[in-house]
Amino acid sequence: MIIVNSESAGAIERAAEIIRNGGMVAFPTETVYGLGADALNPSAVARIFEAKKRPSFDPLIVHLCSKEQIGEFCLRVNKTAERLIDRFFPGPLTLVLPKRRVIPDIVTAGLDTVAVRIPAHETALRLIEESGRPVAAPSANPFGYLSPTDAGDVARLLGGSIDMLLDGGKTMVGVESTVVFFEGKTPVVARHGGVTIEELRTEIGEVKVIGNSAIRPVSPGLLKRHYSPKTPIIIVRDFRGISRGKSASPGFLAFREPPEHEGGRAIEILSKTGDLKEAAVNFFSALHRLDASGVDVIYAERIPEKGLGRAIMERLRKAACR
Repeated sequence: MIIVNSESAGAIERAAEIIRNGGMVAFPTETVYGLGADALNPSAVARIFEAKKRPSFDPLIVHLCSKEQIGEFCLRVNKTAERLIDRFFPGPLTLVLPKRRVIPDIVTAGLDTVAVRIPAHETALRLIEESGRPVAAPSANPFGYLSPTDAGDVARLLGGSIDMLLDGGKTMVGVESTVVFFEGKTPVVARHGGVTIEELRTEIGEVKVIGNSAIRPVSPGLLKRHYSPKTPIIIVRDFRGISRGKSASPGFLAFREPPEHEGGRAIEILSKTGDLKEAAVNFFSALHRLDASGVDVIYAERIPEKGLGRAIMERLRKAACR
């Protein structure tokens, strides 16, 4: 694997050539790092599934670089979707829309819809534009494991499987995109993410929220268990009720304040000021550090389920599912 600073001369051009030739490139977006391949090349897409050990029934998100491309790959865009595109593209929102036949079935797990988004990150947009291809890109990590928010995590998790890694530093949002699909004309949130429910409702009014474990996946991240570290996670309302003798080597994921608990081997605080945006940015990197610290259990404190707090708690519940 070649690791290149995304701002170095010729880096984007080299990565784009790899994409055109059927290879895989890990690259930063505003949400997390993605593992990208030419979405129109079934063999290249199959390499993503192989590298991640990803089940074929779990579809991928197709990343585009302009709103004009949406019509090339989506058969219909309803008026509500158009409003969301105008407001949130580029950005951390994924829309699931009827697909055109040009999109291979391996990308969509045989569904007649495709999940699309335009990332709000200069490196990602330049890579897609330079390659001249739509880029299928789930998170650059083994299937079901914690998503990577910096290049070091990608190199550690998938380094032997990737042709090139574009190092663009730490991602800006820290959690994946919000996923919206449509039941008829009704917008349905299938995954909480970087665009909040409050922002969606301000733009288009009421939206439906569905428990994503109850539906066939329409995009990544919709399974009941996901985003999981190797270390077991236990979600607690606060740290006061934890028995001191319950774990020989506990780790703690705190929202604002460090736990008043003896024997904590590793402690991560998401935001000392209680800022949910900061907490989201720090969420996956904090869990990566806790998972690597040698603790035997991670106690994770609940955080307020509003704004980006919903996205964090959704991921915590999936990570804790065993």
